[in-house]
Amino acid sequence: MRILLALTLAAAAALPAQAQSVNNCADRAKITERLTSGYGEKFAGGGLRSADSIFEVWMSDDSGTWTILMTRPDGTACVMAAGTDWRDSLPAVPEGIPG
Repeated sequence: MRILLALTLAAAAALPAQAQSVNNCADRAKITERLTSGYGEKFAGGGLRSADSIFEVWMSDDSGTWTILMTRPDGTACVMAAGTDWRDSLPAVPEGIPG
């Protein structure tokens, strides 16, 4: 029983460290510099999510990469998603074909 309790406590203590290692947050200026210089991405748009966060879309016309950031009032930004093959819109459905 003590071993099980010790293992459970050890696992719980390790969770914040693991979460921190996959937490893609840093100072917004550092992240946006990396997006600009490393990926050629530029701010494409965004909006206020709540009083606590702004969502921003960054993308590159040349490479098609994109990144979604969430920025908090303290200047910390977190990469929420990133990918390739950005499209401005979906292709139009030809007339007569059900959408």
